[in-house]
Amino acid sequence: MPEHEMNQVPPYEFYTQKRWENWLGRAKESGFQIKESEEEAGKESAVFVNMVDDVILACLKVTARFEKEMLSKEQALEILGEVRDIVFSEVDPISEDIDLMIESVRTSLMGAFIAFENYVMGDYDEGANIAELIKAAVDAEASDNLDLALDFTAQCGALVLKGQTLPEEAMAELPYGIVAEWLDGIDSISAAMVGSDSYKEFDEDDEEDVV
Repeated sequence: MPEHEMNQVPPYEFYTQKRWENWLGRAKESGFQIKESEEEAGKESAVFVNMVDDVILACLKVTARFEKEMLSKEQALEILGEVRDIVFSEVDPISEDIDLMIESVRTSLMGAFIAFENYVMGDYDEGANIAELIKAAVDAEASDNLDLALDFTAQCGALVLKGQTLPEEAMAELPYGIVAEWLDGIDSISAAMVGSDSYKEFDEDDEEDVV
């Protein structure tokens, strides 16, 4: 599609500050506490899982339009950057436990955001082995090279967006750390893509500001 036609795409709000703030409101209302029973904590922690999924779906809508040449590379990257800015905007403290969970949400989404950007830019090797990339990311974290670790993790995410799957064995053997949190975001991308492809067929007039 010619560039001038891309620029004529009607404005569509893939994600908004209001939407993010609604999720923060839900998190506050949950009264989540880490020390509660596993069953109660699981029920209340669902809001944080849903926060992640909602952002992931918004980003998948962007990449779906990019794939259909309804958005240029520059437009897609700009929108993804806007969504990332919303997620990483300053958040007023709520409670120690909830603040920790929101920070965990943002950490997992960081891996996802870089993956989406790498995918749009084509900055990944389609022939790479995801299990080897995961090992390389873990090794880089162990060497305190977090920039390299994030790059390897993002390449995993780009391959997932291209249609590959995360190897269960490699994911199960992940040591606790920031790479594991980033890969949670990649796993959320995979789950969203498997769960439904509705993000590929959305209405310009969808009213999605309220959650």
